[in-house]
Amino acid sequence: MPLTTTKGKQSKPRRIILYGVHGIGKSTFAAGAPNAVFLPTEDGIADIDCESFPLAESLEQVIEYLTELCTEEHDRQTLIVDTLDWLERLIWAAVERDHDVKSIEDIGYAKGYTFALKYWRQFLRQLDWLRDNKGMSCILLAHAKIERFQPPDNEPFDRYSPKMHKLASAIVQEWCDEVLFANYQTYTKTSGEGFDKTTKGIGTGQRVVHTSERPSHLAKNRAGLPETIGLSWAEYADAISF
Repeated sequence: MPLTTTKGKQSKPRRIILYGVHGIGKSTFAAGAPNAVFLPTEDGIADIDCESFPLAESLEQVIEYLTELCTEEHDRQTLIVDTLDWLERLIWAAVERDHDVKSIEDIGYAKGYTFALKYWRQFLRQLDWLRDNKGMSCILLAHAKIERFQPPDNEPFDRYSPKMHKLASAIVQEWCDEVLFANYQTYTKTSGEGFDKTTKGIGTGQRVVHTSERPSHLAKNRAGLPETIGLSWAEYADAISF
């Protein structure tokens, strides 16, 4: 009996995290995706012409909206969750109710964040169902934070990463096909010599998306993207090597 294998690249709906500095245009980028619907967990899309669920103020509402997408007939092609860091607050609130505490920190050292992973996995399973059965791409937006990173083979340094707890961030990043970082393009200019030597950061105002990990930021892609692209859905779609 011949092997039931396939050959070549298998094009499937994308699973994307786009995180970036405040106000750079993450939601506008995502709104350019085909036939998109927003699932908002924060009030940040009032000025964008888009289709959206009502603001989700609890994890139960998030699950309700996802279940509606899974069970109802529709032609939506892209789900946009805006944002992951506000979704995380809803997940923490669910964990706090489960354990009858006022703060997730009251559960004990790191235990609350570990309990939260149950809800993150449930969330990702629903997204997988939408991808596999409804053919929907998923864009997960997040704000950026600066974290201290301690590599095992070098000195510690600061870098940008999604504004989430490290345990949740790890499993969501592993699930995604692309982790993209949006920032303003900058370069440095050095002048003077010796004690008078100074280095200044200079911004061009151009908004770019970084697609590969560097010491300054977390990123990854599985689609052969250029190292940087402009912050527009059209440019991202053109760059996908499928």
